Amino acid sequence: MSIQRFTRVRGLVAVGAIAATVVGFAGLTAASAAEKVVLGALRFTSHAAGFIALDKGYFADEGLDVSFEFFQAAQPIAVAVASGDVDFGVAGVTGGLMNLAEKDAVRLVAGVLHEKKGVDGMMIMASNKAYEEGLDTVPEIKGHSMAMTQVGSTFHYMTSRVAEKEGFTIDDVKLVPLQKVGSMIAALKSGQVDAMIMVPHIAKSLVNNGDAKELGWLYDYAEYQISALFTSVKNIEERRPMVEGFIRAYAKGIADFNRVMLAADADPAEKEEMTKIIHKYVYNDRPYEKAAPSIQAGAMNLNEGAALNKTDVAAQMQWFQDQGLVQSKLDVDKLVDDSFVKNY
Repeated sequence: MSIQRFTRVRGLVAVGAIAATVVGFAGLTAASAAEKVVLGALRFTSHAAGFIALDKGYFADEGLDVSFEFFQAAQPIAVAVASGDVDFGVAGVTGGLMNLAEKDAVRLVAGVLHEKKGVDGMMIMASNKAYEEGLDTVPEIKGHSMAMTQVGSTFHYMTSRVAEKEGFTIDDVKLVPLQKVGSMIAALKSGQVDAMIMVPHIAKSLVNNGDAKELGWLYDYAEYQISALFTSVKNIEERRPMVEGFIRAYAKGIADFNRVMLAADADPAEKEEMTKIIHKYVYNDRPYEKAAPSIQAGAMNLNEGAALNKTDVAAQMQWFQDQGLVQSKLDVDKLVDDSFVKNY
């Protein structure tokens, strides 16, 4: 090989090496540019929009590197968002969350789970023991014990809505705060509490296994905004593009969930694919074949477009204030930032 040709080959190799290095560096830069975001959630089918958005790359499309932090109840999620331990939370609109909003720590930015008549939602149920002793209709809950996670939780509020429509008050029910959903389930199965209200993927499984009895459905008592997506005021003020991108991606997850999991004529293969995505997070300690029926039975109505029922949130806030669980000076415009999604 001539010296001239050798020099040319060396030059080409060097150029190729530089190009490869540049491409590799660009790939690393793109990967490192993804903004890290942590979402606080529960291992419920109703939280599946986030799981879907992650698996299908909707968060990544917005330049977000999303991970999950799982909790056992709603109110600790609100505390974690306020402290900055997680960036977003999906949880019920609780009294604790409202009090944090009053302190300018958090804001609701989108809707997630909404009761809708005709779509299985929260089930009202009785323990076998209480049922055998006569608690076989919803009105007979009066005078009985009712499980909930915490005072000021969504379970607390839902029980009040049922009581109100049946003509008695929340004071006519013995409320038993058990801190965790798992503790609620155990107490009902053992007969330590008489009744509870629970998401369908858990409730239907309990009924089908003979561990509890169905009394009715919450949508006959309240078509309300159960859970919402919320973030810190700091994120809204300092990372607004990130918040906007996160909500866009989450809304895509909602659209996929409603289209596939709620449709009677959904493509079976697509439904199985989505169920497998959800199974990574819900009942993931069970074989897929055993978990799939419960996951599919737990499909609930999610807010299309992540729209938020601000009117109902205001009504919930008023109830919590009337109960002395939320400071009376809280205003709904301080609880909800309605600049991100459609509010109604």
